[in-house]
Amino acid sequence: MTIPEDTYTTTAAQTSPAAGAPMSSLLDRVLAMLLRPGDTWLQIERENPGIASVYSRYLIFLAAIPAVAGFIGYSLVGMGAFGVSVRVPIVQGLVGMVVGYVLSLAMVLVMALVANALAPRFGGQTQLPRAFQLIAYGATAGWLGGVFSAVPALAMLGVLAALYSVYLIYRGVPVLMRVPGERAVGYTAALIVCGIVAGLVVGLVTSLVTPRPGAFAGVGGAGSLGGPSVAGPGVNITLPGTGISIDTAKVEAANRRMEEAQARGDTQAAGQAMGDMMSAALGGKGAAPLAPEALRALLPETLGSMPRTAVEARSDAAMGMQFTNVSAQYSEGERLIEVRMQDIGAVPALAIGMAAWSRSTLDSETPEEVERVYRRDGVAFKESYRKDGTSASLVMLLPNGVLLEGSGNLPMDDLRAALKAVPTGQVAALKRPS
Repeated sequence: MTIPEDTYTTTAAQTSPAAGAPMSSLLDRVLAMLLRPGDTWLQIERENPGIASVYSRYLIFLAAIPAVAGFIGYSLVGMGAFGVSVRVPIVQGLVGMVVGYVLSLAMVLVMALVANALAPRFGGQTQLPRAFQLIAYGATAGWLGGVFSAVPALAMLGVLAALYSVYLIYRGVPVLMRVPGERAVGYTAALIVCGIVAGLVVGLVTSLVTPRPGAFAGVGGAGSLGGPSVAGPGVNITLPGTGISIDTAKVEAANRRMEEAQARGDTQAAGQAMGDMMSAALGGKGAAPLAPEALRALLPETLGSMPRTAVEARSDAAMGMQFTNVSAQYSEGERLIEVRMQDIGAVPALAIGMAAWSRSTLDSETPEEVERVYRRDGVAFKESYRKDGTSASLVMLLPNGVLLEGSGNLPMDDLRAALKAVPTGQVAALKRPS
């Protein structure tokens, strides 16, 4: 299967958002999708755009709506009840905005891959560009509904808009994916289940840079909100604010392997190809992950006088990528410290969310709390603590991509002293398998 270049037929050029005046055409397409979905899907079916064109001339604008509105609502307006308003710190809100925006763009392609893979199971046809159009344009109402996040009290109205997007996708399924009408409901339901899972992934990664209640709230740095830069005729897409590049040629190759495996009934090979497609859609597998046992071996038995009371080391795989995480708890009386080491250097998309703060510097102080972000000897530090000594958090991003975090219900000076027992030099010296 070949992904078309950024070209349109003559008919499409008259009404498509990729032709003529971009903003005028964009608004026309948005209104048409909302008011005349049946006719609009037929029009889209006659168009022949590349994935990069839909990204750069449609998605980058609509996906920014919920991201920017969420920043306004939670960092500027604030949320709360009973006369108490809580606001996400400005820098943290900017990071959450960028991370959510970038991952939303990436997840459109991931969902298109899922839609393309599901189509044959419901009597439809596999054609990745059509699946991408289905997800990108079908989500229009959901993108617009994100504007309600600007007023947190109205955010639930965005759910109603998202439900209308489900209807839009349902109307487009028979047209673009050639799924028989009697099976369109089942196909759409399967897509929604996968979309919920994708949404959980986006929410999980975004939450990594969103402050938690109390002194463990973090800080972050913002990236840029430019559009995708395209190298070549719809082959490479660089997601804005990141160094992640989606190689659509790799996506196409993995898609062909999956179709061939499905044709010969090789479910194992088809599953592997699906993982490769999702990995390519999220910027590739990255480097080989560090072994969990290598990280666990560097967790000390004690932190000062506090013995280790629990430890866990695990490696998980999702969407063609591997995650390594080790953690331990140390306690003595009512004092508790949790130490966690996560190998984010092996996962490009995850590293964006978890280490966005490392590109910033910050020195913020209130009567109750202190938050700082700084660099020293090639290591990025993020620390936050309450002045009354009831809680503290210290995070270090090491040069090899290992994120070391310590947190506990004790003063920051005591936490720093305790974490000296962790051999950070040895952790930073760990080499990835070739």
